[in-house]
Amino acid sequence: MTTTLSSSTDNIDAAVEQRRNFAIISHPDAGKTTLTEKLLLYGGAIHEAGSVKARRAQRHAVSDWMELEQQRGISITSTVLQFTYSDYRINLLDTPGHQDFSEDTYRTLAAADNAVMLEDAAKGLEPQTRKLFEVCKMRGLPIFTFFNKLDRPGQEPLALLDEIEKELELFTYAVNWPIGMGDRFKGVFDRRKKQVHLFERSAHGSKAAAETILEWGDPRIEELIDDDEIYGQFLEELEMLDELGPELDLELVHAGEMTPVFFGSAMTNFGVELFLESFLDFALKPGPRESTVGMVPPTREEFSGFVFKLQANMDPRHRDRVAFVRVCSGRFEKDMVVNHARSGKNVRLSHPQKLFGQGRESLDAAYPGDVIGLNNPGVFAIGDTIYQGKKLEYEGIPFFSPELFAYLKNPNPSKFKQFRKGVTELREEGAVQIMYSADESKRDPILAAVGQLQFEVVQFRLKNEYNVDTMLDILPYSVARWVTGGWDALNDAGRLFNTVTVKDSYGRPVLLFRNEWNCQQVEGEHPKLALSKTAPVVSGKEPDDI
Repeated sequence: MTTTLSSSTDNIDAAVEQRRNFAIISHPDAGKTTLTEKLLLYGGAIHEAGSVKARRAQRHAVSDWMELEQQRGISITSTVLQFTYSDYRINLLDTPGHQDFSEDTYRTLAAADNAVMLEDAAKGLEPQTRKLFEVCKMRGLPIFTFFNKLDRPGQEPLALLDEIEKELELFTYAVNWPIGMGDRFKGVFDRRKKQVHLFERSAHGSKAAAETILEWGDPRIEELIDDDEIYGQFLEELEMLDELGPELDLELVHAGEMTPVFFGSAMTNFGVELFLESFLDFALKPGPRESTVGMVPPTREEFSGFVFKLQANMDPRHRDRVAFVRVCSGRFEKDMVVNHARSGKNVRLSHPQKLFGQGRESLDAAYPGDVIGLNNPGVFAIGDTIYQGKKLEYEGIPFFSPELFAYLKNPNPSKFKQFRKGVTELREEGAVQIMYSADESKRDPILAAVGQLQFEVVQFRLKNEYNVDTMLDILPYSVARWVTGGWDALNDAGRLFNTVTVKDSYGRPVLLFRNEWNCQQVEGEHPKLALSKTAPVVSGKEPDDI
């Protein structure tokens, strides 16, 4: 169901009320891309959702637009999907499911107001979900939980709630409750509206699910469920929830201390629209953000925003580079001139784009909570603030400690320009960190990655997008630490054993260690040498080219 947004969007307050912005986090294979597509389906943004089977037939998911994603069937880059539902404008930030791209997920969460934690009901909490939950907790994001794949055998729903409460230390409130599971999954009970939703399976869930909605107390419920054991268990669990479970407390939800819980099946559309409707009622609207001048409310009259992601070659035919900007305050307008906080320069924002996966269309205006795409001819870097009015900068986005390192070699000297261009653009968008040997005689860039798949993606994209073949020379290190005091502090420390010094793309010293034990040994021998797992946020300086 989609409707036209009211004409009051000229008013910033009204526009903020209409916006909802969220990111989906999950472990690989929990069904994130499928859930994303079904939300788009119900929002009317697409008319038929892709499925795993359809994707094999080359009808790929909207959100997974990169060729390598389509080949592997996994999400390895963040995308933004904007659509309307009822009277809301929704910005859905689809994050990579693969753990090797957790840095991209972290940057995307910096632009989100809410997070949806997607879990496989058969597996419960998984390692990547736990890691991403910690990032959400650190950022104070409200967290909504969707247990997926109820049409398959899974853990008992009460056990799943108990796991969240014990391991994540979150209060849980079940907004809906499943009736059966696996082959005997009949539908869900909406505890808010006291309605039973009985679903019919549609072909791979490509269309909105047919459903029968019955008011609680309707004598036909037991007859239509047609399974005394399932119905009896459902009534017993519902009674336990009502007697022992906490009440829904939106203050706790917005503080990230209680998670509303939903059950369903994204593949077959069970519970998806119910989740969307409840989420829009419960979720935080765009709020104030911390800056160098204090908290900036979204209703601040002057425009401001920050860059949380760069992407090269979303349209390979045009070799474009797009900056993803989260609007934080005021009204964005096409062709407006803004201040670029890091460089101090004025920038005209021409050709702004509404983003929808790889697809884009021009836009004239945007409001707090929206994500816009800007052409980026080398002007923007991740974490940059753009603004009008009084100078301000939003909190930067740090780089995290990589764990894999390799020299990236170009075996064909005639391709040096393409090689340099590709490495520079992939570094700018944060696909991988780039470091260099402190020995000036070694000019090959060092790829510094969180996971092995990042290496594969960089080599694939250099070949596919820049026509450059490359080779890797793996380095025997697994720990990186930035020297907090810079080169002076490093020189004062004297000779260091069991480490090698490199520099990041901003020329700052980084120590590489073979393992954590070597790192701790150096820290013990040099207590005045301050080391950091994250790179300091840079302001007013451009990274070095290779």
